[in-house]
Amino acid sequence: MQITEIYKSIQGESTHAGLPCVFVRLTGCNLRCVWCDSEYTFHGGRSMSSEDILDEVEKLSPSGGLVEITGGEPMLQERELVPLMQLLLDLGYTVLLETSGERPLLRVPKGVVKIVDVKCPNSGEAGTFLLENLEALRLQDEVKFVLSDREDYEFARGFVARHGLGQQVNAVLFSPAFSKDAVGARSTSHCLLDPQELAEWLVADNVPARLSLQMHKFIWDPAMKGV
Repeated sequence: MQITEIYKSIQGESTHAGLPCVFVRLTGCNLRCVWCDSEYTFHGGRSMSSEDILDEVEKLSPSGGLVEITGGEPMLQERELVPLMQLLLDLGYTVLLETSGERPLLRVPKGVVKIVDVKCPNSGEAGTFLLENLEALRLQDEVKFVLSDREDYEFARGFVARHGLGQQVNAVLFSPAFSKDAVGARSTSHCLLDPQELAEWLVADNVPARLSLQMHKFIWDPAMKGV
């Protein structure tokens, strides 16, 4: 498998936010979201066997715990990734998979928590989510929408209502897009959509979703990698 980095930090998003987590970041992505903060994963990386990856994970978290598979788009390496995720589950890890849902998800092991990022209009990649992946979602899974303005919010609100996501998954996450060029100050000034405004919309519309901020970008310099 082609791997960009493996490191341990604090999980910054999802319902697992705040927990220690080992991140296995795969190389390669076929989407080009406008505000992507991980363009360094598009190329390069190093070739690693599943055994090598497991060794690194166990060194960082020897007694189980949380592991997130992310990218890039991890499911581009589905053939090797699916058995790796099953091995991690068998070893007692809680496994999260961060994916755009642009690739089929039916083969993802049942024990993996899928965190699916449905792309909104202003991402530049609207319409890439495979609707058949809704059938692969389980009650443990989470669906995320990254929002930059009211148009994105209304798209996400409509998608949630149309597909009954509030009853289908563990959590629906509405997250303000973060400027990919953000450096220095650890503040909401880098959010393309003011979290206060988003919070007020969610309350007013009674959307079955939670406001999700990228916690790691408020703990460390938002430009830092490996955190």
